[in-house]
Amino acid sequence: MRFGRLARSAAVLVAAPVTIAGLAAAPAQAHGTLGDPISRIAACYAEGPESPQSEMCVRLVEENGTQPLYDWHEVNIANADGQHREIIPDGQLCSAGRDKYSALDNPGDWASTAVTELPSGADHTFEYTAAVPHAGYIEYYVTTDDWDPSTPLTWDELESEPFAVDDQPVAEDGTYTMTAQLPEKSGQHLVYTIWQRTDSPEAFYSCSDVTFGGESAAVATSAADTEAFSVDPAAYADLDHADHAQDEDTVTTGTNDSAETTESDTEDAGETDAAPVADHGSHASGGTELAATGSAVTALFATAIALMAAGAAALHLARRRRGTV
Repeated sequence: MRFGRLARSAAVLVAAPVTIAGLAAAPAQAHGTLGDPISRIAACYAEGPESPQSEMCVRLVEENGTQPLYDWHEVNIANADGQHREIIPDGQLCSAGRDKYSALDNPGDWASTAVTELPSGADHTFEYTAAVPHAGYIEYYVTTDDWDPSTPLTWDELESEPFAVDDQPVAEDGTYTMTAQLPEKSGQHLVYTIWQRTDSPEAFYSCSDVTFGGESAAVATSAADTEAFSVDPAAYADLDHADHAQDEDTVTTGTNDSAETTESDTEDAGETDAAPVADHGSHASGGTELAATGSAVTALFATAIALMAAGAAALHLARRRRGTV
């Protein structure tokens, strides 16, 4: 009887690594970011997570590692529910207050990473890359004329109202497309987008660096040379489109006057937010699946090996005791 119990316990321990390995290989929930004008996170991902070229993307990897770039689609807050100004502190708008993406808030020469030239006051076609579409609306904000690009973005440095809203858009080939009139601006600015889901309280955020010019026709020609960020929707066809919580990194939430550090909420306790193995040799335009970093996978397999060893030891002990009976 004792041997039977020990054998069953050992079987559970041996089976555990298989479960863990399955979790490590499970696909991450993927959502989206602004593709045109290209967002900071998308531009760095397009450069290559393992070998970024521009100064700001190099700094991002040094500060946050490569995983945020593979998770370019998840600059999110699971329970935002439209309360963006209340829960994202000043200076942390581009990262949505998440430590995982903190380098996106760094002031610096983002223009050398990817900058889109826009015609002031003219029409522009925006392209929002949606790896997984959701019901909702996308708000487009622009920085004020007194915005200081040498400091992290604050809420007061955004115009109080969005200059365009795409309500319940329909994605085609993985992209929400909307043509809207641009505000009258000149010089360097930042376009801030909020994609608020209406089938969930979850919201997504992105910062895109732009330059407004005076002559619409001339600037439009230059902007046409900037390749928009896009993915192949077929690469995400097998993903579960259900709700999910953001990664369990530390999220700073609170009002602009006071901030409180909490662990991120979990929307669906039964869902796994692990990332699949990716081809690190291809990037944005190829629509490749996103990857878990080696450190996370190594930790999982180290746990698996330890559990296997424990299972084997339990079986060995049971056989020895049975032999002495």
